[in-house]
Amino acid sequence: MEFSAAGMALLKKSEGFRGKVYLDVAGFPTIGYGHRLLHPESFPAGITEDLAEHILACDVDDAEEAVQRLVKVPLRQGQFDALVDFVFNLGAGRLAASTLLKYLNSGNYDTAAQALLQWDHSGEKEVPALKARREAEVALWRQTDGFQG
Repeated sequence: MEFSAAGMALLKKSEGFRGKVYLDVAGFPTIGYGHRLLHPESFPAGITEDLAEHILACDVDDAEEAVQRLVKVPLRQGQFDALVDFVFNLGAGRLAASTLLKYLNSGNYDTAAQALLQWDHSGEKEVPALKARREAEVALWRQTDGFQG
């Protein structure tokens, strides 16, 4: 399964494009469509949207692989897209250690969808943008034919 256009629309809407390095909500240096900079990456002059698209494709490939490796039950497209967006945003380690994944791999799809909604904080603080993103992921999870919103 591959990340769909609906999933990509959600991800791009949630991340937005920034051509210069910025600090994300958790304080990590980030650029493009939510790409966290890792040593020795450096873009002192910024990046173009074309380069950001290329970097995004690589990051999405990594997130797809993580979902395919970690999830042991069949997924519908919207469920896969929601999980890829989640992993892109929070990392494979967070999914691997989550009750969300435990619920999902035990076949409890509805409880897993509800568990997505718990991931709307940075530290102790609820972040409205994360809350909206998690709600959009759950909506995508429950859809059978695409992203709306």
